Amino acid sequence: MKLKEKYFILKVSRYTTKKLLDPYHYLHKDGNFRSGINYGLIHRETNKIVGVCVFHSNSAKGIIKGCFGIDSFKLDGFFELGRLCINPHYHERNLTSFLVGSAIKELRKNYDVRCLLSYADSHNHAGFIYQACNFKYYGLTDKKKDFFYIQEDGSFKKLQRGKCKHLKGEWREKSQKHRYLLIYDCDLKTKWKELKYPKNNINVDFNKNTSQLEDFSFVPHELSQIKLF
Repeated sequence: MKLKEKYFILKVSRYTTKKLLDPYHYLHKDGNFRSGINYGLIHRETNKIVGVCVFHSNSAKGIIKGCFGIDSFKLDGFFELGRLCINPHYHERNLTSFLVGSAIKELRKNYDVRCLLSYADSHNHAGFIYQACNFKYYGLTDKKKDFFYIQEDGSFKKLQRGKCKHLKGEWREKSQKHRYLLIYDCDLKTKWKELKYPKNNINVDFNKNTSQLEDFSFVPHELSQIKLF
């Protein structure tokens, strides 16, 4: 049976998206994520959501300016693929690329998409799924550091915004990210240099252990609403 006969795409809420990301995404410990236009992969037979793909405006406006030389007030049509996750209990050949391709198709059907950017954290994976979906590769982001301040219980927490001069803590190296682009607007010319795909295979502990987790699949509320007649 073809994947499109077993699954379909549905626009879902932040609540539904987070409920799947929390147990299965490698950044689950961060708790928060940037929601936007969220698409869920739904199993036709069970109506359970087994994957999510999240699109939003670009996290750093300077990235687009550096990539295309476009001012920050002209960013309509520029999107970022911010989160991607599949329930490992439902994983099968080409399912993740099917989700990404179908979600992008749905996004382009409903929005004017000029460019789609996605990152792969180099400490966790090389972005093979983006390679399979024909994204072009443009190397690693610049090396940067994050400030972690000491909380009352002695633990450290990353400072999300604001000044750190008055805080006690430490600077830590920030993991570099692989940059992937899909350009749909033929008038866009990137300043970045296209490179060969990275082929290093990385398996962090969380990625190795997801298949051993409990199956948290569920029917999203978008499909389970009681209809009153």
